[in-house]
Amino acid sequence: MKVLIADDDPQLVRALRITLAAHGYEVVAAPDGAAAVALAAKEHPEIVMVDLGMPRLDGVQVIEALRGWTTAPIIVVSGRTGSADKVEALDAGADDYVTKPFQIDELLARLRALSRRLGAASGTPVVTFGDVVVDLSTKTVTRGGERVHLTPTEWRILEFLARNPGSLVTRQALLKDIWGTEQVADTGYLRLYISQLRKKLEVDPGRPAHLLTESGMGYRLLIDTPDAAA
Repeated sequence: MKVLIADDDPQLVRALRITLAAHGYEVVAAPDGAAAVALAAKEHPEIVMVDLGMPRLDGVQVIEALRGWTTAPIIVVSGRTGSADKVEALDAGADDYVTKPFQIDELLARLRALSRRLGAASGTPVVTFGDVVVDLSTKTVTRGGERVHLTPTEWRILEFLARNPGSLVTRQALLKDIWGTEQVADTGYLRLYISQLRKKLEVDPGRPAHLLTESGMGYRLLIDTPDAAA
């Protein structure tokens, strides 16, 4: 799998190139935003890693440029820790956000999650987590082999998350998709429906292992426990 790294820190790029290559990834790298956009058009990477603070084009501009023609997962790897920076990047089209300095095991887990998303999009439209099976083609959910009844809204939320397994989905994206742009500031209903989904699909709804809340940002569906603990 080919990964494009867009970062102006040569030492970090060199370290990531060595580490990712050791885990089977093919790595191409760009030292600034404009070069990253050009290289992406040439190499067509399956996953893109973007720093926010780059010369020529910053990370958000790179994300916006890429989203004009590719659906490849984009993970931001940045030293910026403010929630406003994270929300801006995610709203621009990023799929995930990792803050520097980071543990390499965490980054690898995030890459695996994005890889699964690619597999889910290109292969059989079935997502599983725990004893739950979500069939996106037939719009059915089973748990332990038993059919689970979901309301239309519950299904739309779960479907949105299941089509982006392992990736952070912002509250704004969910609200816009389900209730329209005029409801993007109203998160009360969304919290209620997430709570109902946990009651129906989680072993312990009070301590969810798969339908996770990312504080201040949104939600993430983990489709297996090992990566959640990585």
